[in-house]
Amino acid sequence: MSGSGRRIHHQLGDSKYLPVPASAGYFFPTTAFKGSPFDYAKKRVRIRHNISAPLGVVLLLPLVLIIIVIRLVQSPSNTSLLPSRSRLPEIRAMNDTIDAPFVVGCQVPDTSRPRANAVLVILARNKELDGVIDSMKSLERHFNRWFHYPYLFLNDVEFNSTFKATVLNHTDSKVEFGVIEKDLWDFPSWTDEADVKESIALQGDAAIMYGGMESYHHMCRFYSGQFYKHPMLAKYDWYWRVEPDVKYFCDITYDPFVYMEEKGKVYGFTIIIKELVDTVPNLFRFASGYRRSHNITSQGMWEVFLEKDNEGNGSGPKTSSVDDQFRIPEPEIIDPEAMNGEKYNLCHFWSNFEIAKLDFFRSKEYNDFFELLDRSGGFWNERWGDAPVHSLAAGIFLAPSQVHYFRDIGYRHTTIQHCPGNAPRKQLPRTPYIRDPKNKKDLEEDRYWDHWDSDRENGVGCRCRCDTDITDVEVNDGTCLPAWVDSVGGW
Repeated sequence: MSGSGRRIHHQLGDSKYLPVPASAGYFFPTTAFKGSPFDYAKKRVRIRHNISAPLGVVLLLPLVLIIIVIRLVQSPSNTSLLPSRSRLPEIRAMNDTIDAPFVVGCQVPDTSRPRANAVLVILARNKELDGVIDSMKSLERHFNRWFHYPYLFLNDVEFNSTFKATVLNHTDSKVEFGVIEKDLWDFPSWTDEADVKESIALQGDAAIMYGGMESYHHMCRFYSGQFYKHPMLAKYDWYWRVEPDVKYFCDITYDPFVYMEEKGKVYGFTIIIKELVDTVPNLFRFASGYRRSHNITSQGMWEVFLEKDNEGNGSGPKTSSVDDQFRIPEPEIIDPEAMNGEKYNLCHFWSNFEIAKLDFFRSKEYNDFFELLDRSGGFWNERWGDAPVHSLAAGIFLAPSQVHYFRDIGYRHTTIQHCPGNAPRKQLPRTPYIRDPKNKKDLEEDRYWDHWDSDRENGVGCRCRCDTDITDVEVNDGTCLPAWVDSVGGW
């Protein structure tokens, strides 16, 4: 043996590993092996100088990867193997005795039935055109391409010709454009303009969200107690509020207006969360005061908006027992945020999505309630939003059976989203929706929706594909869903 050969032999000795060309990437044993194939598969193979693995694993790994790729190619809608979907929170089943999804999963849209007397309402400014079109495209793709409900666009000034032409190009439904007159948009004539502007400026200085924007105060007051008075809404019985820059994730293959009507529902929501405390410091006082002054007994909805005690019961006046009469009374601590022993938990239906019966808002009871709030000055001295106003009104006047949770409607606005998960074994093939076949962007966007999320246990959605950058609001800390669930029978 030559000198170099002896050196190699000396370095390797009787090792069972011999190097193979670097391009191969592995070191294989070359010594003879006696035993079963299973024992041979357990023999370790050096992958790198300090890493080894069983030979069977090394040989099977490429085959496993090939199988995964084939499954993804053959079933593009099945994304359960993708990392972004691997840690989704559990979807809990809800008691459906009082309220249940109208439809679980997909169905073939029944367009032969008469439509409800309903309208899609969008309050927008000319400069929000791009956001309006994004919302329309999403709603048309997932719902209105089948049911063709009309749109009503409202603004406190005239819509320009560009806005109108662009909107008309994105739907085959009837579209109307209306101007909000000053008596519905501006603050009441009996207010002091200087005081109003000072109050709003102070809210801006205090960094209250949107508190320093006068237009935002106008919008909140308009949606709280004025929108349903607009003459162009007078002919409709139902409305669906649509905001600019919203996104729908699931196909809605049924008519929610018809189901609301048939099931005796009055108000529908898809997200219930907490309000910012500094925007409504005194709203609950006036709402609670109205309820008590009119001797209105709760039908089960008012408790949704009450802070619970340690035993999980709604806050409120406590009854005394015989033993209490002989205890030395402790000094009473008055909660500055409580009213008649009740405290607002800040929960509200997020009203940028709501489907509602307009007669609820047109009723004398609701308008008396709004008049009390308006006279208090809270829409400008504070930053009362229409969402808690609508919610507390529902708590006063409605029963849980009259409110519907659209759990099956996937929805996103800003950084908050609800994603219902797809119903197992209840998905149907999707029909493409392409308004302009020559538009490459439209084609790519439609192909995106061909790859919907995998089914999930207790999911109720139809062909949902939800964003993955934020989690479902149902499991977020700010959710108020447990309060709603308690009112309809629990999980």
